[in-house]
Amino acid sequence: MRPPRSPADPSRPRLCVGLISGTSVDAVEAVLCKIEGTGPSVTLKLLTHVSRPFPPEFIQRVLGPQDARSLCELNFELGERFAEAAQAVITRAGLRNGDVDVIGSHGQTMAHLPTSLSTTPSTLQLGEASVIAERLGIPVVSDFRTRDMAAGGQGAPLVPYFDWAVFRQPGAVRAFQNIGGIANVSVVGERLDDVLAFDTGPGNMVLDGLARRMTGGKLQCDLDGQLSRQGKPIPALLADLLTHPFFALPPPRSAGREGFGEALVSFLWEQSPDRPADLLATALAFTVEATARAYEAYVLPRFKSLEAVYVSGGGSRNPALMERFTARLGPVPVKPLDTLGFPEGAKEAACFALLAAEHLLGTPANVPSATGARRRVVLGKLTP
Repeated sequence: MRPPRSPADPSRPRLCVGLISGTSVDAVEAVLCKIEGTGPSVTLKLLTHVSRPFPPEFIQRVLGPQDARSLCELNFELGERFAEAAQAVITRAGLRNGDVDVIGSHGQTMAHLPTSLSTTPSTLQLGEASVIAERLGIPVVSDFRTRDMAAGGQGAPLVPYFDWAVFRQPGAVRAFQNIGGIANVSVVGERLDDVLAFDTGPGNMVLDGLARRMTGGKLQCDLDGQLSRQGKPIPALLADLLTHPFFALPPPRSAGREGFGEALVSFLWEQSPDRPADLLATALAFTVEATARAYEAYVLPRFKSLEAVYVSGGGSRNPALMERFTARLGPVPVKPLDTLGFPEGAKEAACFALLAAEHLLGTPANVPSATGARRRVVLGKLTP
């Protein structure tokens, strides 16, 4: 296995693979990017994107109860699945493994415990980097969240650096709303120090869990909004959901399955198991209202004029959710990220390609205004 190439010249183009399996636990997303420069001068060009879905039975294993043995096995099995996705994206690009400088792998989040949830803030992503490096013969940067947490941060969100580096526009303020399993926003102007970013709350996680229950596992999500459109929100239940203690936390804040995962899905299902479509409609309204209230509380008072809100993540592919969110946030324009010429499904994986490239150059890539860290730090650990 070759060592990483010399990072002495940041203007030299670097070919970087990015890998992530998000909080929705549906697939490995893999991208290949060409990256030049660093910090304010960095540029990123997306070359190829591959999505490798997980089998339903594997999703259930990841979401199910865990012990030390199951986590140990999943770590290596996920490593194999990430390696396969990385190989697929390199092959699709018509390149050899030796052409690639580095792989940035976020892994699969199994637990995320910021200060609001634990007296010992911590985070755990699986997908063994040594397996990926060994299978492909390419250095891997992984475990991006831990250094920010060690520096007093939440370890999330990490995508604001990418949003600022790739999408900032002189003279404009743009919001980038990701609706994955968890929803988060980055508000980006010209200066990195002015970025506001935080988790807004639930994204698709509750919807996905209810969809699996409603369809007996035949659907893993509210596909095209077809399930939630069959029902109507239950007002009292929605009002109860919006009292969740997470929403009382000011930014910086981060969320995960601990607050909006299977325990909450089970609670909702127990309330009205005979009204599954209404539960789906309530969950969709919950995501929309929680996100809109976050804008009203923290974004719009600070940024009086947003060029637009650009939406990515699985939620952007749910027309029922997008219709409700667009209406709720009006008159602020809401647009899919694709209108900027960047495919939304590739965004998060591309973020970790960028973070890996910055790691090789020793460039700090966390955003303390977003995570609450005491200082900027270099993210990730290198497996040569």
